[in-house]
Amino acid sequence: VVLSRLALALVLALPLPSVALENGLARTPPMGWMSWERFRCNVDCQADPHNCISEQLFFEMADRLAEDGWRELGYEYINIDDCWSAKQRDVAGQLVPDPKRFPSGIKALADYVHARGLKLGIYGDLGIFTCGGYPGTTLENVKQDAQTFAAWGVDMLKLDGCYSSAEEQAKGYPEMARALNATGRPIVYSCSWPAYQGGLPPEVNYTILAEICNLWRNYDDIQDSWESVLSIVDWFFTNQDVLQPAAGPGHWNDPDMLIIGNFGLSFEQSRSQMALWTVMAAPLLMSTDLRTISPSAKEILQNRLMIQINQDPLGIQGRRIVKEKSQIEVFLRPLSRAASALVFFSRRTDMPFRYTTSLAKLHFPEDAVYEVHDVYVGKIVGALRTADNFSVVINPSGVVMWYLCPMALPLQPWHVARQQAPGEGFHPALL
Repeated sequence: VVLSRLALALVLALPLPSVALENGLARTPPMGWMSWERFRCNVDCQADPHNCISEQLFFEMADRLAEDGWRELGYEYINIDDCWSAKQRDVAGQLVPDPKRFPSGIKALADYVHARGLKLGIYGDLGIFTCGGYPGTTLENVKQDAQTFAAWGVDMLKLDGCYSSAEEQAKGYPEMARALNATGRPIVYSCSWPAYQGGLPPEVNYTILAEICNLWRNYDDIQDSWESVLSIVDWFFTNQDVLQPAAGPGHWNDPDMLIIGNFGLSFEQSRSQMALWTVMAAPLLMSTDLRTISPSAKEILQNRLMIQINQDPLGIQGRRIVKEKSQIEVFLRPLSRAASALVFFSRRTDMPFRYTTSLAKLHFPEDAVYEVHDVYVGKIVGALRTADNFSVVINPSGVVMWYLCPMALPLQPWHVARQQAPGEGFHPALL
């Protein structure tokens, strides 16, 4: 959809509602669980009571997050996606949950989630209908729906964009930011606005977007396949010069859910998605069945060093800095305390590949020494000088991920500059 001149003018004319950005929320990328990719719009609770969109599903996922080690690692949001509501609003014009599938109501579900030290997210759509055909939030309903969500105890809102025009989106997304803040309840605000406008300037103004939303969907919905993961990776890193500066504490690019633990990814591909989402400073919102997740998928998603990197307080989104003819790519994310994360990624499909380079070739400062941690192996590789050549063996569709902590740094402002001005001037020229 192309944003019309009128809609663009509306966007540019809007005062920046800085109270949205200053809600103090999402200072690191949100982590948790979301229903959509795995459970979709399955509302047939008679035929499939175990997997339908119902309060029971969310009660059970909340139990899993609380009891299986997820909450302590930062996975705190339980997010309801589409198809939760009744097919019509009530006589007062309020959204109401489906009475058969959510008989206790959303407030009771929020109370259950909160009692387990977790937070509840919900889904709305800035249009006549949601994408699944349920009642949407038209412009005249924005304030009422924000107040409803706040009264229920909701902690995050994902606002989709089906069945709405570019003009309605240009007015409605900022209006919802103001309405959420006016409730007085801290509610993380996830927008799908840029995804409906192609994700790129001039149709999308990321400076304004970062003043309105805490996170936003830029691109297509993820599907349960490696092809889908690659298409997202390709789009985000092809457009990294536009996207990377827009991200930071309180405002994040969202490449969509983690599908690790489902059916479409191999073990190596699962490790790759986790590493690449982490280097992108992406929200870590799992969409899998936590009741039946395999030990190997759980180990990937619960990797403590990986999560530490994802949640780094500087909040700088990483970049692809090398793209080799051998189908090896290298990604770098600057971290606090002058540390870095490096991801070596293989697009090959034949056999493990031995890739040789040096930190000097990756534009690290001269004469520095780093302690290298292998994120997935969980061990210290050793000390590495900038000038030293090294090799990593990368499996097909797989990654090797390193965390580099400085042991000795020269007096060069390489990381200091990154900390003072995240996203500016960080353009290693090896593409």
